[in-house]
Amino acid sequence: MSTTPSTLDMRAILMDRANRVVVCCGAGGVGKTTTAAALGLRAAERGRSVVVLTIDPARRLAQALGLDELDNTPRPVKGHRGEGRLEAMMLDMKRTFDEVVESHASQAKARQILDNPFYIALSSSFAGTQEYMAMEKLGQLHARAETDASWDLIIVDTPPSRSALDFLDAPEHLASLLDGRFVRMLLAPARGPARLLSVGLGVVTAALNKVLGAQVLTDMQTFIAACDTLFGGFRQRAEATYALLQAAGTAFVVVATPEADALREATYFVERLSNEHMPLAGLVVNRVQDVMTPSLSASAAEQAAERLADHHPDEYEATAGLLLVHAERARLRQRQDRLRKGFAGAHPEVPTVGLAALAGDVHDLDGLRRVGDLLAAG
Repeated sequence: MSTTPSTLDMRAILMDRANRVVVCCGAGGVGKTTTAAALGLRAAERGRSVVVLTIDPARRLAQALGLDELDNTPRPVKGHRGEGRLEAMMLDMKRTFDEVVESHASQAKARQILDNPFYIALSSSFAGTQEYMAMEKLGQLHARAETDASWDLIIVDTPPSRSALDFLDAPEHLASLLDGRFVRMLLAPARGPARLLSVGLGVVTAALNKVLGAQVLTDMQTFIAACDTLFGGFRQRAEATYALLQAAGTAFVVVATPEADALREATYFVERLSNEHMPLAGLVVNRVQDVMTPSLSASAAEQAAERLADHHPDEYEATAGLLLVHAERARLRQRQDRLRKGFAGAHPEVPTVGLAALAGDVHDLDGLRRVGDLLAAG
């Protein structure tokens, strides 16, 4: 069996209107945000109605799209070409959590929850909350698109975490926390008469008072009692969004750089997506070193530069310098190619596209358009 992967056809993926969700994922710092924005711009300029949801708190996306800021509400991007529509937004973790509370509780109950100190801490900084709220927001956007056809393509730039498990596991972790045995134990006093409080529970509560402090425990119990009616909804929505990610019409695009750590993370993510039966479109290898003269090897360039330095040190100093630059880039490309071949050998079934390293940072629509063209060209 050949170990040469097929080429990832991003143009076909974006133009197939059966594809409604594209998820860009991978390790931090590999260019997921730029890739997501470039794909969104390209799809919009070819007639699709697109919203790009970024989880990355950096301001690069807003700047590249010509927006002063991004927040929890989709904002239209101006200046793109064609008849399509492009909007972008950046996840506000706490605001999204607030929206969940406000939409699934009465006004009085919602205010009680929103003002609770334990809720404020949970919604702002609890481990996994960002990833869970990313799933919540995706579910909201998809529901809106299904209801009023606001968009026919949602592109998600996943959280900049090292492990793919963070994004896929967060909904289950948070849902389990909110309706697990510990929470049920804390709810016991609020659900029945005092006689239901066993001696064992009293001992546990006393111990928790010592560890957490009486006020913290009281805040937790008050919050959990107020949220009791929401628990089923947390799990139900998590499961619905998880099913959406597994469904036809969703395409996962893993983004990596041709470096050992990034491709190791990509390998982990590819295997996890396969285990979870999630639709993997392929791999984007970003920042591949371009070599202008592939036929000139690094060693040949170094030898030529050495001869020029020995025999014509003044006349060809610049030429010798260029030859050495070429040699350095050629050796880097050789290392990158070895790493890419190693990935292809382990996963020949994964379509791949390489994206050449650009001379500078992408900071405007023209730059994003260039990235989109390169991705679509394969």
